[in-house]
Amino acid sequence: MREIPGRRRRFRFWRSERAAQLGAALTCATQWKWPVVPGVGLAAGGRGCACPDPECVVPGAHPFDPVLLAATTDESMIRWWWTNRPAAPVLLATGGGAPCAISLPAVAGARALAALDSMDVRLGPVVATPTRWSLLVAPYSMERLGELLYSKDWVPSSLRFHSEGGYLVLPPSQTGKGQIRWERPPLGSAELWLPEVEAVVDALVEASTSAPDGGSRLAY
Repeated sequence: MREIPGRRRRFRFWRSERAAQLGAALTCATQWKWPVVPGVGLAAGGRGCACPDPECVVPGAHPFDPVLLAATTDESMIRWWWTNRPAAPVLLATGGGAPCAISLPAVAGARALAALDSMDVRLGPVVATPTRWSLLVAPYSMERLGELLYSKDWVPSSLRFHSEGGYLVLPPSQTGKGQIRWERPPLGSAELWLPEVEAVVDALVEASTSAPDGGSRLAY
């Protein structure tokens, strides 16, 4: 039977797309020592979440089975997971010894990065989704975060904090919200440099309070 060229190209794209998920998970776990776990992913046909909740608000982009506590850096486990579920999103279990993150709405995130660049603030990797951008930072505890926020008169209400017990979807995952990508990709193959949470929060507060519109541009 003669093979159709278009079908062959689609198959190669499908295979490379799924190999990219495994490759990303292995890079996180074996090179950077970031514990990862497969996300629940999308239902057949790519419509809605594969979890039992028909009204899931983060379709595909959350842990389910295995649970978040199963996140690991073990290469054999990761190969087994993504061999069986090659399209599963890559979820980073934040906190502990792994990176944490601060996220903003996508529009505010783009503005914030421009403001921080103008202030010569050194940033680490930045993850972008169609709805939110996340700035990766060095690990921090909830106690440390609480003390930091308590010392501030005001912080942008749009900020979300991904610390111990949380997770972050990493590229090149595909979720119900769209494609996940690196806005600022990790540089180098060894342990990655990450800014401290205080430096990023201080810079975001300064960028907000010095904005001509009183900070609202970092609120959405």
